[in-house]
Amino acid sequence: MNQNNHKKQLLEQLYEPYKNSKKLLVQGGSNRIIFGEGNSDANIMFIGEAPGAKEDELLRPFVGRSGKLLNKILQEAETKREEVFITNIVKVRPPNNRKPFPDELQKGRDLLFKQIQIIQPKVICTLGASALEGLLNKQVMISKLRGTFIELKEVLVLPTFHPAYILRDPRKLSILTEDIFRAAHKAGK
Repeated sequence: MNQNNHKKQLLEQLYEPYKNSKKLLVQGGSNRIIFGEGNSDANIMFIGEAPGAKEDELLRPFVGRSGKLLNKILQEAETKREEVFITNIVKVRPPNNRKPFPDELQKGRDLLFKQIQIIQPKVICTLGASALEGLLNKQVMISKLRGTFIELKEVLVLPTFHPAYILRDPRKLSILTEDIFRAAHKAGK
């Protein structure tokens, strides 16, 4: 069994107990869990905040407008979506796309660290403040940490803006693009 298939199998085993569990549910949110998708042996992992309406509908992360923007930037960085792993800190859509509560970030954090342990990416690119806060387990100002590599358990983490923020303020597109290019380069792309 090759490394990718072995890791894929380990991820499936990790997800199994959560599939019929209420452990990951958010207050008033969806009951549909979206674990993530992509290469289970990826060198780079993208982590967002939580699924949105389109993600909840299709049970895939980053498939709405933000996902289309992320795909476009990945393509510009000569990186295929299938080569990376994409997930969210919170695996269930909060109601009305509200920001996840701290306890919801914590629930998602535990599972996320198990995913990271299996995938063993070289670089994690967090998309938005909530993803970084969930990963670091503390409040942060994304504007201060954006673009600076942080070492976390032997993995380099590059915080950047969430694509949804860029859709609201397109003037920052070049910043997000540059950060994703840097993360891909550091991961060996």
